[in-house]
Amino acid sequence: MARDLYEVVGDAEERAVLVGIDRARSDGWTLDDDLAELRRLVDTAGAVVAGVVTQRMDRPNPRTFIGSGKAEEVERIACEAGATMVVFDDDLSPSQQANLEGLLPQVRVIDRTQLILDIFALHAVSHEGKLQVELARLEYVLPRLRGMWGHLEAERLGGGRGARFGAGESQLESDRRLTRKRISELKRELKHVARARATQRASRARSGVFRIALVGYTNAGKSTLLNALTDAGVLAQDQLFATLDATTRRLDLPDGRTVTLTDTVGFINKLPHGLVEAFKSTLDEVREADLLLHVVDASHANRDAQMAAVKIVLQEIGASGRPQLVVYNKCDLLPAGECESLSSAPGAVVVSGATGMGLETLLERIATIAAQGDVPLTVTLPYDRGDLVRVAHEHGHILSEEHLPEGTRLTVVLTDEIRGRFFEYLPVHESEPEDWET
Repeated sequence: MARDLYEVVGDAEERAVLVGIDRARSDGWTLDDDLAELRRLVDTAGAVVAGVVTQRMDRPNPRTFIGSGKAEEVERIACEAGATMVVFDDDLSPSQQANLEGLLPQVRVIDRTQLILDIFALHAVSHEGKLQVELARLEYVLPRLRGMWGHLEAERLGGGRGARFGAGESQLESDRRLTRKRISELKRELKHVARARATQRASRARSGVFRIALVGYTNAGKSTLLNALTDAGVLAQDQLFATLDATTRRLDLPDGRTVTLTDTVGFINKLPHGLVEAFKSTLDEVREADLLLHVVDASHANRDAQMAAVKIVLQEIGASGRPQLVVYNKCDLLPAGECESLSSAPGAVVVSGATGMGLETLLERIATIAAQGDVPLTVTLPYDRGDLVRVAHEHGHILSEEHLPEGTRLTVVLTDEIRGRFFEYLPVHESEPEDWET
């Protein structure tokens, strides 16, 4: 199998030829869009684009993805440009990759999925992130292991003792067993991580804190927006997949409510399914959020198609039904008239995480949405029940507080789990709802 790109990123001579096929499609993307994004992925991985080859086809060749004649053209261009690898914009089957490596013996052959996996491997920082990326990469590699031991298989078939299980086959099966064993270990370890995350989410849910998740296309500016709203200090670069790990911070809204804001991994067109599966525990933060802020790079020429790609991933992880607020970011790069047009769209707000433009409006919109399910409770707590006052402050949203001779009068929004503890201090004329638990 081709050597992984991330193993040679430091090599200044690493040069790539990009290959894409032009076919009819209805998803809003063109071949030029695909190749522009692939160019950015290659740049993010630390390589240089040395050439581009395209072919008009209704469907990929089942054996070699592109035609054999086009493969010869790719080899010639790669040789002339001094390229060391060829990157296909679409996924290659194991057999297609093996056949292409036979047709292009002088260069490494990788596809879009392997390129993205290698970038994730470069950017994974946390223990969980590294586990997730390793799992996705091993599951990608497993069906492609045969090519790694082809020379040993050739020795077995070429003569010698001719044992049924020769050196090549023995090594291949051993490698497969080790890979499957490591995959099982990673899945077990990630289950432990997922349980820990689930415990944290359950704790936040019981506390009644409103939970918000940032979602969006990679490089839409989610981390910049998180930093602007919460001073989180997370890495924010003009680079695809600059941050992978979920980061949760407290956010104070204008009405005094405290909510949580979680930044998640960015999405991309043709996001490898293995990554979605591997990052399941991280993406659970999205599925269980009370509100999704769909951050869009408003300055991107293909923003509508990027929004559609994000919606597809949200559907895949079961989060498409969550309440959403579209946040058009980077609006400082747009003409004033276009900003006004975007701001008039229902369920949308225009901001710039870099300059702070529109952030106050965004916070007000979030506060309005967070307050929609509020059912205020007014109670007068005796001064010897300071414990309940503390519970109200820690787990509720205080709308008003007044100190009277008979005690502390609070108007507060509480979760169902703790509302019943305050019932006996309601005014006498108010009755207990049937579904309250005392």
